[in-house]
Amino acid sequence: MAINKWINAFRLRTLPLAFSCIIMGSGLAMADGQFNLTIFILALITTLFLQILSNLANDYGDFVKGTDNEERVGPDRSMQAGLISKSEMIRIMWVIAILCSVFGVWLIYEGTLGLDLKKSGLFAILGLSAMGAAVKYTMGKNPYGYAGMGDIFVFLFFGWLGVLGSYFLHTHTLNWELILPASSIGLFTTAVLNINNMRDHVADKKSGKYTLVVKIGIEKAKDYHRVLIFGGIVLAITFVFPSTNYFHYIFVITIPIFVGSVQSIRKRIDFENFDPFLKKQAITTFLFAILFVVGINIF
Repeated sequence: MAINKWINAFRLRTLPLAFSCIIMGSGLAMADGQFNLTIFILALITTLFLQILSNLANDYGDFVKGTDNEERVGPDRSMQAGLISKSEMIRIMWVIAILCSVFGVWLIYEGTLGLDLKKSGLFAILGLSAMGAAVKYTMGKNPYGYAGMGDIFVFLFFGWLGVLGSYFLHTHTLNWELILPASSIGLFTTAVLNINNMRDHVADKKSGKYTLVVKIGIEKAKDYHRVLIFGGIVLAITFVFPSTNYFHYIFVITIPIFVGSVQSIRKRIDFENFDPFLKKQAITTFLFAILFVVGINIF
């Protein structure tokens, strides 16, 4: 069916990870007594379309550059499988970009009511930057994903911008201690990209896609993965550490899952079978965000 090819292209399985930063930022705002349901819903919808746009652009860019070929490991992509043409992909990307812009403008309007135009303009610029980053990962003449810069952009947009930006839209303030949980989400999300790039590193190198894994080598990439995971854990614990309420630490339930994956990845060399680790890291990050928010709000 026609709808199935688009559901496959949208890669809806990536959405929980994308929502993690919104959940974290909104949950931190709720803990400060300034949660706005309208802003939360609009942020989720905008993130939904932004993530889908990123997935479509990634599909298109890798196909056009020849990265998605018969040597690629992991699930087949829609253009690679011949299910969607270039023209079809371009059209749907425009539709998603317009929807993302509409809800993004609505979000900025709701989140900056009562503020001066400079702050509204700043968020508009950040929103456009996020859309640009979503598209430029693999598309265009100099995609940053092909130059080993993907990790930095994922950390910044899914960590600092996603968490701190959503918090600010609720509260109109920023507490710089929030950089700790924002960085945790950023590091855990970057770890998902790192697993993906470890899985694809052989094919990426052959096709000229010089991800960070290709640049530093697989063994250093495994060490880097440990830094990402343990760094995220330490920052989260540091943020809540002054608290004597044990329920604030409920998110530590996810630590054995994170650590277990790190240990398994370090031992494995069958990179083409890394998909389960990819899914586990994404879902665990989503669970971490939910438990963190529950811990600081309910107990």
